[in-house]
Amino acid sequence: MKVIAVASQKGGSGKTTLAGHLAVQAEMSGAGPVALVDTDPQGSLSEWWNEREAENPLFARTTIDKLKDDVARMSQMGIELLIIDTPPAITQTIATVLTVADLLIIPTRPSPHDLRAVGATVELAEGLDTPLIFVVNGATPRARITGEAAIALSQHGTLAPSIIHQRVDFASSMIDGRTVMELNPASKSSEELTKLWSYISGRLEKKRPALSSEISRMPTKPDTFQSGNAFA
Repeated sequence: MKVIAVASQKGGSGKTTLAGHLAVQAEMSGAGPVALVDTDPQGSLSEWWNEREAENPLFARTTIDKLKDDVARMSQMGIELLIIDTPPAITQTIATVLTVADLLIIPTRPSPHDLRAVGATVELAEGLDTPLIFVVNGATPRARITGEAAIALSQHGTLAPSIIHQRVDFASSMIDGRTVMELNPASKSSEELTKLWSYISGRLEKKRPALSSEISRMPTKPDTFQSGNAFA
């Protein structure tokens, strides 16, 4: 099982929307079973998942104190990908999440305030030796500051080549528990998310062990996850 953490010290970076979209796109791409964990006290990802009619991605309810043990259990139960949303602040919660993460995604809007805010998150990840990727999120098409932000971020870490632009369909897509890929698969927003997941998937595959060393996979749809109460 691979674990992705989505974190940003700056509120309003769009990390929850990005986490939900990546989870759905991963499922659509055959990378499942995918599970979500929401460690943000605001519970926005949990609320979105409760609105979904589709059974996937799965949702695991846990606490930060039980996270490490529950991550191990999810791996044994056949979950292939776990995506964890985090609070919008540098807390012990994020530090704990990063200890179990294979990859940290830092969504960053192209603004001076957001760029200044990434330093603490990067420092924490580097201290825990967690690989990270910046994702420019909520960008204005053809805006000069988008390019400037990309250059600035690339000097401090790996920048995902797919920029997520601010569009109405993407911003409003999670109102009823769906994503832009499910609502409008032919849209530019869907194309950007598809390309982003393809890049992230490639990064994760580089860390995957050889097939001969993998443990045999468990059933792909463990019943304990389907209600969303696996670790209630």
